[in-house]
Amino acid sequence: MQAIYPGNRRPGAHIAVTGVSHRYRRNAGVALSGVSFEVQPCESVALVGRSGCGKSTLLHIVAGLTMPTMGEVRIDGARVQGPSPHWIVMFQQPHLYPWMTVEQNVGLGMKFAGRPRQEIRDRVRDLLGLVELQGYSGRNVQDLSGGQQQRVALARSLAVQPEVLLLDEPFSALDAVTRRALQRDVRRIAVEYGITLVIVTHDIPEAVTMADRALVMAADPGRIVESVPIQVDRQDRERRVIESQLAQAKLQAAFERAAGGSDDAPTRSGQDPLKVVAGHR
Repeated sequence: MQAIYPGNRRPGAHIAVTGVSHRYRRNAGVALSGVSFEVQPCESVALVGRSGCGKSTLLHIVAGLTMPTMGEVRIDGARVQGPSPHWIVMFQQPHLYPWMTVEQNVGLGMKFAGRPRQEIRDRVRDLLGLVELQGYSGRNVQDLSGGQQQRVALARSLAVQPEVLLLDEPFSALDAVTRRALQRDVRRIAVEYGITLVIVTHDIPEAVTMADRALVMAADPGRIVESVPIQVDRQDRERRVIESQLAQAKLQAAFERAAGGSDDAPTRSGQDPLKVVAGHR
């Protein structure tokens, strides 16, 4: 474990999104309006809403891939002004280099960072074990299944020891069995290594499986209308099944309220629906 994430590494990162609004062109409609929320270190938060509500746009702003028209994002107090190895995005497609082996793809970021060859080999070996791809290091990524390619992309993301993982529906193109396995594994890894997760999804079961809390978004303009805590016992199997069903029903109801365009969706503790402050685990 220490070879992957040093013991003196500070776990997770705090994310603060304040007053973020965005439009893509001067005469275009407003994609996001007055979005504010926080994510605590090591917390897992899902951005949930129908297509077109601005979920991916908001994630890209958090990642520094898009600069907002108004407002700001801070990660551990530092204003986000562009991408960083401290916060990594996983997209719907794994974006691997098809002419490279699994080992070469996973170690590429460390190679660019000038890390010693032996360190790269050791860390890649440990990461492939972590994502259950032992014995695949010499395989060409084109020979792998879609699920295996996403595991390679996950290992590559973890190689640079990020404090935040930002997931833009990375499992949406996979079959149901593979998708569920990756959902569980990503959450397990995030908890084990103290990584803050932000997940974009319109899949209610995925949000319940992976997140501690869901921020439900409405469209036209994109905004947060409700914060839904996901309280599931993830250790006891029988309780997990029952509590997951209850959490899914609660989140589905919030999703439907938001999709219906209602600004009257209830918020926790009477909070302003555009200002949602994270709770601790």
